[in-house]
Amino acid sequence: MSATFPLVGVSACYQTIEGFPSHTVHDKYVDAVANGAGAVPVILPALGESLAERVIESLDGILLTGSASNLEAALYDSNTVSEGPFDPRRDATSLRLVALAIQRDIPLLAICRGMQELNVALGGTLQTQMDKDPDFAVHVATDSEDLAVRYGARHEIHFTSGGLFTKIVGRKSARVNSLHTQRIKDLSDDLEIEAKAEDGVIEAVRLPQATFVVGVQWHPEWEFQRDDVSSPLLKAFGDAVRSRCRARAAR
Repeated sequence: MSATFPLVGVSACYQTIEGFPSHTVHDKYVDAVANGAGAVPVILPALGESLAERVIESLDGILLTGSASNLEAALYDSNTVSEGPFDPRRDATSLRLVALAIQRDIPLLAICRGMQELNVALGGTLQTQMDKDPDFAVHVATDSEDLAVRYGARHEIHFTSGGLFTKIVGRKSARVNSLHTQRIKDLSDDLEIEAKAEDGVIEAVRLPQATFVVGVQWHPEWEFQRDDVSSPLLKAFGDAVRSRCRARAAR
């Protein structure tokens, strides 16, 4: 495919569906890349480090998706207890993608589990089992089967003054959805906080020395067309991706 079409790799999960091992990506992530960022989504199966090495030079951006699975605690702290489901194939693939993207200054948007992967890949740690702590109940997904309810706004976040989000969104705070049972505990020394919830949970981060490496704990891919935070975030990601594509085509 011509380099005039910006390509964004979208991380897949590895799970069994009706007895068949499968690589899966929710449609909302594909739609966010295609219609929110204005790029061509390329699904990246969870095949481990070797896939990341082979595909990275063909990509203009990477989107790390959210997932019902959790990172295994052994990846960042042998003393921490974490609960499944786990997805070691995705862990291996995504953590290597982060490293390669940063080395090559490839734009990266990391969502929910993806933000946790970004932090762990850069030496940070996670707090697990938030669903067992009533103080964090607002962050955990509801039991509703109605997706509009599950992905509805749950709590307020506040953007860091002078940060990326205050520039691209043009406001100091927002209400976001929340569906996670793990959160950043120790932030990587390489990352800066872009937003926090009122209870102190880190909701967005950025790698300052990169052109665009951003992680968010919420799900901007959900109905982004109607959200005045998600839409400009995806556009900013798309702008960085297109810039990378033009530079790659000019080589």
